[in-house]
Amino acid sequence: MTSRWVKALAVTATAVWGGMVSAQATSENQVNAITDWSVFEHKEGDSKECWAVATAKESVNTRGGQVVAVRRSDILLMVTFVNNPSGQSVANQVGFTGGYPFAGGSSVDVAIGDQKFVLFTEGEWAWAVSSGDDAKLIAAMKRGADATLTARSSRGTQTQDTFSLLGFTAAVEDAEKRCQ
Repeated sequence: MTSRWVKALAVTATAVWGGMVSAQATSENQVNAITDWSVFEHKEGDSKECWAVATAKESVNTRGGQVVAVRRSDILLMVTFVNNPSGQSVANQVGFTGGYPFAGGSSVDVAIGDQKFVLFTEGEWAWAVSSGDDAKLIAAMKRGADATLTARSSRGTQTQDTFSLLGFTAAVEDAEKRCQ
């Protein structure tokens, strides 16, 4: 994958997800709640964004092998769908924000059962490298019970966030249907 494509994807996704996270704070954008996942929808002009999102059920923060207390903003795992007539569309894209800036050049390790995945980071966001990786990750999430994401902050803190996958399949299918 070319760095130009990765950069373009990162810029597009940051713009889309930045708006979604701020929109998530507005309960009027929430259109469904399914077990541990919520579905949100945002319309602006001819564009529609839909996403299934969950917050971490458990977070452990360590530095130098010791558990530490740290301040983090929202810790979210989501799958995004965008219906945008201008041609800039994002579909079935997995995203994660750990609530802090990730260490430069770091990645996020994802464990679902015995399957392992890697997300690339930029700023406070992490994504799968390709749409094929998104598809594999989503398939594993549909079969799994929980997902554990391990990352490193720009301050050197290692974080381990566990998300329940109860309700994931129904929430993702609902979000996708709303954005068709």
